Amino acid sequence: MKQDEDTLDTWFSSALWPFSTLGWPNETEDFKYFYPTNTLVTGYDIISFWVSRMIFSALEHTGQKPFEHVLIHGLVRDELGRKMSKSLGNGVDPLEIIDQYGADALRFALVTGNSPGNDMRWTVAKVTSARNFANKLWNASRYILMNLPEDMEKAELPAELPIEDKWVLSRCNRLVKEVTDNIESFELGIALGKLYDFIWDTYCDWYIELTKPRIAQGGETARAAQNVLVYVMRDILKLLHPFMPFITEEIWQSMPVAGEAESIMVAEWSKYDEKLDFAAEEADFTKIIDAVKAVRAKRTELNVPPSKKVTMHIETAEKALFESCAVFFEKLAGASNVEITEKAADTADMAAAVTSAARIFMPLGELVDTEKELARLEKEKKAVEKDLAFLNGKLNNEGFLAKAPAQQIENERAKLAKAQEKMAKIEESIAALKKL
Repeated sequence: MKQDEDTLDTWFSSALWPFSTLGWPNETEDFKYFYPTNTLVTGYDIISFWVSRMIFSALEHTGQKPFEHVLIHGLVRDELGRKMSKSLGNGVDPLEIIDQYGADALRFALVTGNSPGNDMRWTVAKVTSARNFANKLWNASRYILMNLPEDMEKAELPAELPIEDKWVLSRCNRLVKEVTDNIESFELGIALGKLYDFIWDTYCDWYIELTKPRIAQGGETARAAQNVLVYVMRDILKLLHPFMPFITEEIWQSMPVAGEAESIMVAEWSKYDEKLDFAAEEADFTKIIDAVKAVRAKRTELNVPPSKKVTMHIETAEKALFESCAVFFEKLAGASNVEITEKAADTADMAAAVTSAARIFMPLGELVDTEKELARLEKEKKAVEKDLAFLNGKLNNEGFLAKAPAQQIENERAKLAKAQEKMAKIEESIAALKKL
């Protein structure tokens, strides 16, 4: 037997890839323009096989390093944390996922929560969540397009902006800066997380809802809202495009973006603008948002339907701010009437929602049907009493404590603490209702 003298390492041709694909050893136009490249993206499992060999091969044959940066990412593992392999049969066909959920959803799921060098577990739930996010963005764009005047060619911010417009523009402006910094630092998972939070919460759940009464009103106030909606959506699409290229391109083609590039792929990247830094207005309006959230949480706690209107007495040291924003409590928190004062007179028999800037009092008699709510709470109390009896019995059982794993015992204690907390809240609510 004789060993073949011309056998090469399997990574030999891969090591030549950065320059051999560009026409080397000839000085082609592609070679002069593209070499050396900027960034190599690879998994940590082939650093010695591929990355190091590309570097020493490039230095030997071209005298230059092949790339400026190397982004080393982790591996995608299955739901049990195992490496995907043919022998285990635990691999996922990306084409099947794309057919079912879309390429954008798959890309989004693989970047979400990802950090350089760390492995991630594959779950279908992540792709489902990403698809839901794409639907949220799509529905937001439809709302905008359905409520734009036909003659609108591009977004132009008016000279005078109400506080809610300054709030969303200031947040969007800061988002542009932070996401750009994160991408340039290869913090892709962090960048996408910030985009997700802004689009879903700030833009869709809050700002779009804030614009609906203004758009219904018509006139200049509606026109200002329409311009801000498009202006912010334009920035959102640009920042999201590297992660979800298909849906962002599709929406871009429908938006009034006259003067911009025909394709979002070649549009100028959004830039931070100091003129849109409304720090004071953003901080002020955040106080209003927090107050509305607190009222909603209290109503949910008392099982009050969103359609039920109630009088609100707002006690705050920032009376002028809350007076200028009283309409938002009517439109978003179910207020029938809003009274703002520096000191509430009589707060007996009232439910209170408290924030750092205000205390909002609502008459319990207007919020709930006392008899029905008491009956519901008594029924819920009996169910919790049953759970408490079961958990206490389990944790007082010496046989269970001797045989059960420590983690299981800890889990049962956590359940007991949660049930006790729930019982305390139920009893507190019952006591408050019986005073009425």
